[in-house]
Amino acid sequence: MSKQATASLERLRHIFSMPLDRNAALLKIEAEISTNLLEFLRHKIVAERIEPRELEKFFREHSIPAAPLFVSEQAEFLLQTAVRHAVNTATPKFIGHMTAPMPSFMLPLTKIMTALNQNMVKTETSKSFTPLERQVIAMLHHLIYRRSREFYTRWMHDSTAALGIFCSGGTLANITALWAARNTLLAGEEAVREIGVGTALRQRNLHGLAVLVSRLGHYSLAKAADLLGIGRAALIAIETDSRDRINCKALAAQLRQLRARKIGIVAIVGIAGSTETGSVDPLHELANIAAGEGCHLHVDAAWGGPTLFSARHRHLLRGIEMADTVTLDAHKQLYTPMGVGLLLCRTATVLRDIEQQAAYIVRVGSRDQGKFTLDGSRPGMALLVHSALRVFGRKGFELLIDYGIEQAACFANLIEASEAFELITPPQLNVLTYRFNPCKRRTPRQDAVTHTKLLNRLNISLQRKQRRRGASFVSRTTLHLSAHPLPIVVLRVVLANPLTTTAHLQEILAEQTEIGLELEAGLRDAG
Repeated sequence: MSKQATASLERLRHIFSMPLDRNAALLKIEAEISTNLLEFLRHKIVAERIEPRELEKFFREHSIPAAPLFVSEQAEFLLQTAVRHAVNTATPKFIGHMTAPMPSFMLPLTKIMTALNQNMVKTETSKSFTPLERQVIAMLHHLIYRRSREFYTRWMHDSTAALGIFCSGGTLANITALWAARNTLLAGEEAVREIGVGTALRQRNLHGLAVLVSRLGHYSLAKAADLLGIGRAALIAIETDSRDRINCKALAAQLRQLRARKIGIVAIVGIAGSTETGSVDPLHELANIAAGEGCHLHVDAAWGGPTLFSARHRHLLRGIEMADTVTLDAHKQLYTPMGVGLLLCRTATVLRDIEQQAAYIVRVGSRDQGKFTLDGSRPGMALLVHSALRVFGRKGFELLIDYGIEQAACFANLIEASEAFELITPPQLNVLTYRFNPCKRRTPRQDAVTHTKLLNRLNISLQRKQRRRGASFVSRTTLHLSAHPLPIVVLRVVLANPLTTTAHLQEILAEQTEIGLELEAGLRDAG
């Protein structure tokens, strides 16, 4: 190795080995970053006004720098570009997506997780983090299933079983649930993971497989159907009732048809907090139907699961305790950083049919959580969930859940009292949809189709203009409702930020009223 290369290597070694408390430069950089971030989070706007093409100019260089940069240079670049123009999801007027603000204690605790850099695939790279993760899984399992102390003593740390898994989010949790359900359905002398779906179906005299969910099912289920060889056409969307809940009579009729065609039912999927409207399926009825069919019941409670903390509202999820598996996203209403979901299992043996081993990493009989997860290498996010559960406690989460549901009801009342807006889906939890519809009626010269097309254009333009302004944010979606001749564009609100007050909601509605009336006047003048 040349002298120049040796010197460069020593510099790199210095970067890896120098403790932060002995490096004045890094301490200064950390202080500047912390100050900058806190100033950003204190801003009341959602985002600065800048077009995507302007942002792309900062990130056009395609080649990796040949020589290393100083950390201070990189930090300054990030602060002036990525941080400055990021979306402030913590502001009280960001109410359009299922993205939670971070409690202040998460920031220092993430340093523990990052500095230790544990890999949860294997106990040799996670040691104390593995039992901590199993404890968190048991705590959330108890929130849903309420099993006895003896049950958790028996299964919490059992190396041969799992009460659940951590993963990167609801998508992987849903995929894992259907993976386990498929393998259990097709279990036999030869495992489906060895012989494949086609051979397993022929051996069991089945002509295909199906997953049933309401038309509001999350798009991750389509990914699962594709990946598992079931086929997206086998993800059967069931019609919903007037409250956006799965129609159980239609579900039962579909099950009879599938049985007659010799189609195996991988799972019935219930939703506890649909992405678009926040609706909750009648889980108790679904559980009874699934039990009668002898099939797997999975509940996607990625959003609505924490409603179980609320004594006042937990009845909305009655029946979830009968589900074989439940998806929960901690980075939503458990207020942890992005990238942490969970799959909870009613029994400790649900995941055995997807268990994997490898002699070099995840061995038979080991305590390794990686043998049950689709993820391989995985960070120790359980540390942050553990912290949230202990710092907030059950009472703290109950207050947060109750407040969000109350604010959604409050916003619904503001909408209904307004002459400019129409409530479309009243909140069941803390999600609702509405649309700009001045006077809430169409003119005599307009038929329903023409009127719907006009309102769709207005609401798309309104949402875009509000987003570009950057002072506040609500999202939009398109709903297919039987009461309307065409799909309708609606504005969508998610209320989970405890800093969002009624005054903020009034300001958001006032801004939307101003924008909407301007747009309507423009269309009228143009027409």
